[in-house]
Amino acid sequence: MERRLVVGCMTGTSIDGIDAALVAIEGRGLDLRAFIVRGISRPLGDLARGLRDAAEQRPLSASRFTELAQGLAAAHVRAITELLSGDKCDLIAVHGQTVFHAPPLSWQMINPTPIAHTFGVPVVFDLRAADLASGGQGAPITPLSDAILLREFPTSAAVVNLGGFCNVTTGVGAGGVQIGRIGGRDVCACNHILDAIARATMDKAYDEGGMGALSGTIDPEALDGLLAILSEQSMAGRSLGTGDEVMGWIESHRHRVRAPDMAATACAAIGRAVAESVRGAGTVLLAGGGAKNMALVRAIRLAAVPSTVRFADELGISSTYREPLAIAVLGALCQDRVPITLPQVTGCGSVPPPISGCWVLP
Repeated sequence: MERRLVVGCMTGTSIDGIDAALVAIEGRGLDLRAFIVRGISRPLGDLARGLRDAAEQRPLSASRFTELAQGLAAAHVRAITELLSGDKCDLIAVHGQTVFHAPPLSWQMINPTPIAHTFGVPVVFDLRAADLASGGQGAPITPLSDAILLREFPTSAAVVNLGGFCNVTTGVGAGGVQIGRIGGRDVCACNHILDAIARATMDKAYDEGGMGALSGTIDPEALDGLLAILSEQSMAGRSLGTGDEVMGWIESHRHRVRAPDMAATACAAIGRAVAESVRGAGTVLLAGGGAKNMALVRAIRLAAVPSTVRFADELGISSTYREPLAIAVLGALCQDRVPITLPQVTGCGSVPPPISGCWVLP
């Protein structure tokens, strides 16, 4: 059976680091199987401030954008070099940093050419562009990869990615990859708001493990306000990737509500929004950075009853590296000329969906 070693790289909307995974791909197209070999996470360092400025729509010069794209490429080269540790790969798939997303406009910033030049293999990037050009939202793009990774799961499942924004995949497991059954959508702000609370009220980059939130209590007034915002995001039918809808909520409550209580309240609101989005799934699998926040996990478990809530790690899908694993799978599908986006998920008007991916060849 054909075997490819593919590197997948992801920098999420939390703008806290690069996740990279080396993935063994066996077979081709929708029949492929993927196994993670290893993964690493590395901080973005000084790049994070500039990338956050760009994502928050602060005015930057053309030279500054160019520096950021080049710096992000260099950070990817360092991470991939460490990941490979002397091994060779056959393909690299990079997502780039989302600095603007308001379909049909979207920018996943990266300069992929230095990556291809360094490693001498094809690099596929800009995975959302073809779907956007076909009238879709360009997101979420991981549902097909989730279905492939969970093809042998015996019962119906939903995958919840707790990243900067939460997105869900439904209709996977219980009978292999059935394209017509797969669903998915963006739900609401997740780590985007939890990290913002930590920065604004705790003087921390994030609430590690959710320890602050676990020590807090839910504020009813603040909860109602945030539930309204997250419900609007969830029902809007749009893809999420940038936005500041929740920043006003933080400012309006930060001087009245204690920091731990604000964090606990946010976890409760997110938990309810997530549970509503996967209602009816027998098993809910949690992945992404937010799966390390025990206050958020507790809130989801309480709200999702009677569904069984588990961690993706329990099924061999690394919670930490689920996104770069998915990017690697999507990159392989692009190389096999298989569409990676689904009309029922993104709303793209092209039938069949377009072949995605831009390429830099060595």
